[in-house]
Amino acid sequence: MDLLKLSTDWAKAEVFSARIVWLFSIIVLAAAIGFYYWGKTTMARAFIWPLLVSGVFLVAVGTGLFFANKPRITQFEQTYRNDPQVFLQQELQRTAKSQQELATVFRVLPVLLILAGLIILLLPSPTWRAIGITLGLLAGLLMAIDSHTDARNTLYHEQLKQLVHE
Repeated sequence: MDLLKLSTDWAKAEVFSARIVWLFSIIVLAAAIGFYYWGKTTMARAFIWPLLVSGVFLVAVGTGLFFANKPRITQFEQTYRNDPQVFLQQELQRTAKSQQELATVFRVLPVLLILAGLIILLLPSPTWRAIGITLGLLAGLLMAIDSHTDARNTLYHEQLKQLVHE
């Protein structure tokens, strides 16, 4: 198994995830704009700000993913060329840390979904209902994206561990 190819493929997949997040941010922002221009009911108008805030948040998440992982592609090559064993150990440590962070994410996001449901149930005004629905949408979307990130990170980490034993 080629360590450098494995690592750069992983980083390229993370960059692709950033683009998917950006795609969803465009959809959410377009929905906010649509509600602004064509929303006639109080409920439709209530969605403008929550969707706008969520769209901007998704742009920030996608940007963070992109700028964290795009440079890694060239950094991986440089670090690998200097010392493949050091590179392997660094990647094992980084992916182990990522697994812990993703475990936290999967504890927080379901809580946000529950909170969104409670907001919808207990605060029936259009504004709060729109906030609850948008929060649920955002938490669900992030869980879907992070599920793929978690699976990719776990597989990558296991492949790195196999390389240690070779």
